[in-house]
Amino acid sequence: MHFRRALRASLATASLAALAAFALGGCDSGSDDDSKSAASNGPSVLQPGMPGEENRTLSAEEAAAARAEDDTPNSADVSYVHRMIEHHEQALEMSELAPKQAESTQVKRLAERITAAQGPEIGAMKGWLTTHQQPERGEGHDHTAMPGMATEAQLKKLRAARGQDFDALFLKLMIAHHEGAITMATDVKAQGNNIQVEEMADDVVAQQTSEISRMRDMT
Repeated sequence: MHFRRALRASLATASLAALAAFALGGCDSGSDDDSKSAASNGPSVLQPGMPGEENRTLSAEEAAAARAEDDTPNSADVSYVHRMIEHHEQALEMSELAPKQAESTQVKRLAERITAAQGPEIGAMKGWLTTHQQPERGEGHDHTAMPGMATEAQLKKLRAARGQDFDALFLKLMIAHHEGAITMATDVKAQGNNIQVEEMADDVVAQQTSEISRMRDMT
């Protein structure tokens, strides 16, 4: 972890140095004021506070510096982990139906891969919550509002489906489910502050993007 923080700090410093060099030497016709303005331009970042704390708006440079110096989890990190645990649990629930109800061997193998990957990820996320003294379950959010979550009606239909009907519905629901997970992971990468959560989100994006491609080839 200390190595990653040092690397992040070095990258942030190098990036800021490159921006400064560009601003000072990239345009001979500009004034010093224009150069300073160019160096400070960039999208502002909303930094969520911990529960009970107000959010802060930071410049791009301030956000990079803050993340390089301190990766203390903020409310976005904690909310992501709570929500992603529930999101993964539904993927496992859907995948557990495949061995008996799917016709396609490819669908069965896909469900096995999902179970093999997301089961341990749930364990890792619960461990992260314990390490950071957070409850295992979040409060105040409706899991059905999470991107990609299947409704109870859709789950009921999947539980009743068999053969090719199951295969088609499983792929449809799981593609949407994976797309929702990628949305959540992308959001926390922009709003969170913890390095480990960012790494977990990167894994979700990489793995589930690949699986979406496979599933679309199977439809």
